[in-house]
Amino acid sequence: MKKDKITLALVDDHQIVIDGLTALLKGHDKFQFAFATTNSSEVVEMMNDNPVDVLLTDVMMPKLPGNELAKQVKEKHPNVKILALSMSGQGDMVNEMINDADISGYVLKNIGKQELITALEKIAGGGIYFSEEVLDEMQRAGQRKKQNEEAHLTDREKQIVRLIEKDLNNKQIAETLFISERTVETHRKNIFRKTNTNSVIGLVKYAYEHRLI
Repeated sequence: MKKDKITLALVDDHQIVIDGLTALLKGHDKFQFAFATTNSSEVVEMMNDNPVDVLLTDVMMPKLPGNELAKQVKEKHPNVKILALSMSGQGDMVNEMINDADISGYVLKNIGKQELITALEKIAGGGIYFSEEVLDEMQRAGQRKKQNEEAHLTDREKQIVRLIEKDLNNKQIAETLFISERTVETHRKNIFRKTNTNSVIGLVKYAYEHRLI
């Protein structure tokens, strides 16, 4: 027999977010809320008495971060599907949620009602759902990581990149690192070659994108 409604649980440390999401889905014939709370540390226990199909969880919460909560939920209630909600789609943050716990989806809090409904329906049915912005950022983060791995900058080269970002010239860098200007010049050439950049601005942009600074 097919279940009539998808039972949801919601956790977010901001009450205004809870109020907004519950109001958004209130009266929808496909969903019902088992509970909503601002206290992430009580979610697993609440699920013992309130069966849930899909948990919507914030990612950055003070008492228990989303990735830790998701991990605990999966250990105690493995059949519960998890949809992460966040203000940020940073690749590292998404990867934490994916690697630390078996989440089924990740969406940004700026999505519309229809996209949220689509995500919940898909996840409840055993599928996965990621916002387009999140997918794009994951691809960018993956590409940055790949490029960074390919660059293989040495510790000394990374030091020089940071000093270049501070507008130091070759002589100043040499004095700071107690090496010759010629050595600095050689390092700079290698850095530009490895990072596939040909200007200081391009190099600094690369350094920020790859978190070398």
